[in-house]
Amino acid sequence: MGLQGEIVPYRKKQEEEEEEEGTDYVDEVGDRDLGMIPTLPLQRKLVVVGYALTSKKIKSFLQPKLQGLARNKGILFVAIDQSRPLSDQGPFDIVLHKLTGKEWRQILEDYRLTHPEVTVLDPPDAIQHLHNRQSMLQCVADMNLSTSYGTVEIPSQLVVKKDAWYIPDAVEKAGLRLPLVAKPLVADGSAKSHELSLAYDQLSLQKLEPPLVLQEFINHGGVMFKVYVVGETIKVVRRFSLPDVCKRELSSIAGVFRFPRVSCAAASADDADLDPGVAELPPRLLLEKLAKELRRRLGLRLFNLDIIREHGTRDRFYVIDINYFPGYGKMPEYEHIFTDFLLSLAERQYKKKSCQ
Repeated sequence: MGLQGEIVPYRKKQEEEEEEEGTDYVDEVGDRDLGMIPTLPLQRKLVVVGYALTSKKIKSFLQPKLQGLARNKGILFVAIDQSRPLSDQGPFDIVLHKLTGKEWRQILEDYRLTHPEVTVLDPPDAIQHLHNRQSMLQCVADMNLSTSYGTVEIPSQLVVKKDAWYIPDAVEKAGLRLPLVAKPLVADGSAKSHELSLAYDQLSLQKLEPPLVLQEFINHGGVMFKVYVVGETIKVVRRFSLPDVCKRELSSIAGVFRFPRVSCAAASADDADLDPGVAELPPRLLLEKLAKELRRRLGLRLFNLDIIREHGTRDRFYVIDINYFPGYGKMPEYEHIFTDFLLSLAERQYKKKSCQ
């Protein structure tokens, strides 16, 4: 089923995604105007990664430990000068980016056509698919993933583009159950796009501000799983999430409660003393199959999934958000995982050239 139309019922996540952690370190190489990468002997030894990131992304991602490990492995990060033509810079083996805007997308698309030998992480048109929550989860829904290890679905949801006064009637017609999580329709990585609200009663729904997506709240033991994907590698961490809502609370609580960026601001739950039924990670084989299929359908290699397990079950999971180029600085061992990934891309390109 699709997620289309003005108000669409559906059954069954630059400003950029700003990481709350980071350092004041700024890439010393990126601060210099390098122009062309010097000398051919050096070029052959290095994997040159041009990056176009916001200042906050640079601080959180290009941390000293990553920079040092990359240099030891023969990887050089070079800042892309957005005031100059991209084709005049480099040469690059890989372009790493997370910027928004039609002009930048067009620059990258033109660059990909004229420089097919360079790996662009990732295609801007594919990234754009995740900037709208109306389409973000559609590929998960279309997969209808069910294995012996469990099922993966998305929450029942409703897209509302305008007319907040009509939301209560639309929710009733769609058969959605309260409480409902309200998320901005646009997921462009800004702080505002990560704000969410929890609406407990029909009347309070009129206080919401479209355009937005309403998702049924699913009790999940207050724990969420963040599944980081870097190429073919996945890494899973636990994060505290919104607490469960019982029927007694529904009968006594009314209104809309607003929350900051739950998935990013919440503390890690990896070392917490949790009920084993809540803390148990999703089956590895299930996650690998999900990630592999999403890489194919989305055409992306750098993203993460926010996944919850329905409380009281062991094998029923829901994807509630997908983010492009998330806060990898919070992913355990991200330095080794990411540098190995960059080297594998460079090796693949080298073999491809050798066969031509």
